[in-house]
Amino acid sequence: MAYTLDFSTPVNSALLIYILYSVQKIVFPSTSTPKTIPSEFKHGYSWMPKEHPPTVLFKTYTPKTLEPFNGKNGGRILLAINGIVFDVTAGRNFYGPDGMYGNFAGRDASRGMAKQSFDLDMLTAIDQPLDRLQDLRPDEIENMKGWIDHFSNKYIVCGKLVENDAA
Repeated sequence: MAYTLDFSTPVNSALLIYILYSVQKIVFPSTSTPKTIPSEFKHGYSWMPKEHPPTVLFKTYTPKTLEPFNGKNGGRILLAINGIVFDVTAGRNFYGPDGMYGNFAGRDASRGMAKQSFDLDMLTAIDQPLDRLQDLRPDEIENMKGWIDHFSNKYIVCGKLVENDAA
């Protein structure tokens, strides 16, 4: 059975014209320049930020230098999980002073995240050595890794946590 091109029907003719027009636009694109050169993108966005967020540098923190970043007085909020410091300021409702997880702000939250406990006894005192987490069960370690993955995808990694005398 042989097929032939039949341009006698209006649909086939319209499709041919459309295809030829599309090919012509691709092969010979418009080279006209805009009448005015854009100087800003204000009209292209539906919103503009009030100000740019502060620049975040990757730094080395100790428990003592991390503690001031607890979100009090509207400041930045940092927390650490297994030596990785995250800037969770964007989650102020959760990690700020009045948030559900506010006790983790400015602290090493590794044990609490691993054990799914937000109690104060999950925190190591800031003048003590870092919690080595050696007594965690394999499922708790996996849970902590899940939180690290979650935080890595949602918040900015801004540093690492080391012992107080290591910085």
